[in-house]
Amino acid sequence: MLHIGDKAPLFEADSSQGKIRLQDYIGKQPVVLIFYPMDETPGCTAQLCAVRDSKKLYESAGAAVFGVNPGSAEHHKQFAEHHGFDFPIIVDEGERIRKLYGVGKILGLFLQQRIVYAIGKDETITFAKKGSPPASEILASLPK
Repeated sequence: MLHIGDKAPLFEADSSQGKIRLQDYIGKQPVVLIFYPMDETPGCTAQLCAVRDSKKLYESAGAAVFGVNPGSAEHHKQFAEHHGFDFPIIVDEGERIRKLYGVGKILGLFLQQRIVYAIGKDETITFAKKGSPPASEILASLPK
């Protein structure tokens, strides 16, 4: 797992809303990456619905939010449409991004851990926590 103060690894990947390049956000706005195990499971759905419901908080901080897991773009798109997520869900093909960010595996090495990272405009990680922390805790880590 990466730590606060580490430089965030850059990546490019497909998502439920097209190609995402992290470098396109660095220097412009903070980014929140939400690594979660699987689409359409109760815990993951609740976590991402909480993000959806906190949209105004993320917008007021100017933060871009992305879900990340190895599911397909089509499955992510269906998941997002089913629950009204307007933020992209990144396809972590080959689990390359998970590995860059030091996100481990759970349940017999089958599913990735649930970890949230916040990245400041300067490409530095400002928040790193396992679980499903509230938006207010995540956003409090971002420089004003």
